[in-house]
Amino acid sequence: MSNATLRGIVHLIEDTKTFGQKGFRKRTVVLEQNLGRFTNYIPLDFIGDACDSADALSVGDDITVNYRLSGRKWQRDPQSEVKYFLSAEALSFRRSAEAATGGSSGSLNDEFSQASSDDTEDAPF
Repeated sequence: MSNATLRGIVHLIEDTKTFGQKGFRKRTVVLEQNLGRFTNYIPLDFIGDACDSADALSVGDDITVNYRLSGRKWQRDPQSEVKYFLSAEALSFRRSAEAATGGSSGSLNDEFSQASSDDTEDAPF
């Protein structure tokens, strides 16, 4: 499965929610993209320890997020309707202005941060 990137403005940062006996944690951050004719709102899930990294975000931040799509199938019992769920799990992020100036990253892993800093070293100007 390949990962993708997405750029947008932080529209909403939800509180961290805990589910189940094992303490599964999830925090949703909604990005806003103005695409001209309409505005797109994209919810991204920060999972587990990544929930805490969203503390570095503020509403209005222009960020680029590295994410992966995941899906699952759910059926209450063999006779009930099958439902499919899709989510976008945030793997890392950086403020877009910081990427342009070489500032610090708010990423969840070092690989994405390293890739973004290497891109500026190869610039032809």
